[in-house]
This record gives sequence, structure tokens and C-alpha cells, in this order.
Amino acid sequence: MASVNKLSILSRTFSSASNKQMVKPPVQLFGLEARYATALYSAASKLSQLDQVEKDLVALQATIKENKSLREQVTSPIINRKVMSIALMESATKLRFAPATANLLGLLADNGRLKKLETVINAYKTIMAAHRGEVVCEVVTAKPLDASQSKQLEGALKSFLKANQSLKITSRVDPSIIGGLIVSIGDKYVDMSIASKVKLYTDVIQNAA
Repeated sequence: MASVNKLSILSRTFSSASNKQMVKPPVQLFGLEARYATALYSAASKLSQLDQVEKDLVALQATIKENKSLREQVTSPIINRKVMSIALMESATKLRFAPATANLLGLLADNGRLKKLETVINAYKTIMAAHRGEVVCEVVTAKPLDASQSKQLEGALKSFLKANQSLKITSRVDPSIIGGLIVSIGDKYVDMSIASKVKLYTDVIQNAA
């Protein structure tokens, strides 16, 4: 009973902190995960817990990645929402997570959205990067870039930055794009992959037939 009452109190705190006079994030994101991350940013900002929440979420993300059992529990559609919500809130207390972090976990569980946890965490990390003046950029290539190519690409990407911003690049290899690259920088997305061009030409041919 105590756990249920605690969950109710924390949920109300999160809701009131995130819905009244929202603190606008430094970057606008879209989608369901963005709404949770934006509400979390607003609540954590009001509670002066921005950095602690990010630290909590990064640690949780690493734990879920390493712990298969926990990963399956978080994404399972079978486990009762209320049971999972209470279990997560209790775990958050033991791990000394910030109240805003605990609220997020409880609300995601209550709403049956725990499978979105990974993307919510990534969205919050993107918001926090912007908060620090960092512009997050993901580069996807069919094969790893060599040092010369990476330096040349970084130089080109820095032209998107403002004077008070810094660039934070993450690279990912995806052979399915065949060649070229896909770049996501801030709220901009550019697909220069061969796979996208092949699809474009295929669509043109099919429509002309």
C-alpha cells in the first residue's frame, strides 16, 4: 500500500511540474518519446535535477543493455503494468535515482510505454546536449570512414554550428545503405545514401510503367 501511495504522489508531482508553465527545451523534438522527454526536461529543470536525471538515465540504459533479463521485463507485454510500475519505483528508490527519474519510469509503466524507454532516454540526452550547447550529429555509413574522411566531414558539419555551439558526432555503420551516408544533425536530416537513390529511381520507373 505504501508503494502505491508513493507512486501516486510522485506521479502527481511529475504531472504538475511538467504541465504547468512548461520549461521549453533548447531543441524541439517530435514523436511520443519526445513528449515524455520534454515533460521530463521541464520537471527536472524545475526541481534542479537536470544533470542527475541524465546520469540516472545513462546508467539505466547501460544496465538494460547488459542485463538481458531486465531488458525482457521492461519490454514484456505480459507483465502487469501496476506491478512493473511499483517494482521500478522501488528500484529507483534503492538506486537513489532523482524523483523526476523515478516519476518517468512509473508513468511509462503505468501507461504501458516501457518499450519506448530507450528512445525516451535518447531524446532526453539530445535535449541535454542542446542544453549544454552541443549539437548532436549521427553519421551513418556503409563502412567505417578513415581518418581523412572523418576530418573532412567534421569540417563540413561544423559550418552548421553557431558561435556558442560545439559538435558531438556519433558514427554508425549500416551496410544496408550500400554507399554514401545519412546525416542527422540537430533537427536536420539528410539522406545521401545509395539505397535511397536506388529506391527513388525504382519508384520513378514503376510510376512511369
